[in-house]
Amino acid sequence: MSDVKTASPRPSATQGTHAGKPKNSSNFLINLVIVVACIVIGYVTWKFVLGSPSNFTDGETRAKAKDGNPLGLMYQGGFVVPVLLATLFTLLCFVVERALTIVKAKGKMDAGEFVRKVQYHLANKNVQAAIAECDKQAGSVGNVMRAGLMKYEEMINNRELDSEQKVAQIKKEIDEATALELPMLEKNLVFLSTISSCATLLGLFGTVLGMIRSFAAMGNAGAPDAGSLASGISEALINTALGISTSFIAIIAYNFFTTLIDGVTFGIDESGFTLTQSFAANYK
Repeated sequence: MSDVKTASPRPSATQGTHAGKPKNSSNFLINLVIVVACIVIGYVTWKFVLGSPSNFTDGETRAKAKDGNPLGLMYQGGFVVPVLLATLFTLLCFVVERALTIVKAKGKMDAGEFVRKVQYHLANKNVQAAIAECDKQAGSVGNVMRAGLMKYEEMINNRELDSEQKVAQIKKEIDEATALELPMLEKNLVFLSTISSCATLLGLFGTVLGMIRSFAAMGNAGAPDAGSLASGISEALINTALGISTSFIAIIAYNFFTTLIDGVTFGIDESGFTLTQSFAANYK
């Protein structure tokens, strides 16, 4: 999980490239470990929790679930069920990870209130007080504003550039700080968007397999095997239900997080506009 970054001196382009590789590699390994762990947990849950002999009337053979026992019915959904469970567990892990990261990125103070406080301090030409407000906010908006304020303070004492060039330097600093914050906010959302599509397809795949079993039972010579027919239909419906419910959670989570990110992004844009306008007004 990414930490909210502080406004520190920027590395050179070469340093930034080399510094990013271990971090990206570490993020990939962590995500891989999470996915593999969820696959293992999904299989163990299917095999030993859903497939517990206590969930079936015939014990170890697991041919018929007890009446009204949902765990036994889910087990009979076939080998697609542990895959769907792994997908669900992976989704829940990344929902928790994104929730913690984005809540931290929102900071300890509402973005609108924070910007108003910074505007007040800048109107009184108290840059240090404005920087202190950034430390209190402790979120992405505060980080971007702090980076801009450091450049703001530097430009006040600069005698080589004209007013427009100073504003351009402040804007450039804000853009660079924003470029560091946004990837952190959007990271791992791809898992939610992918699961929202793939879970439904996995459920449909299990449904098709269940229907194949059902029609195979109906095609037997003589009277159809009612048990195999019912088992195939049950497998089809269970996989459909698991796939749709997982996809539903993924879509809701993805849209919820993107809405929160849009709010943080708006706060960052507002903070950048505030700094440039303040400098242009106070230091012409």
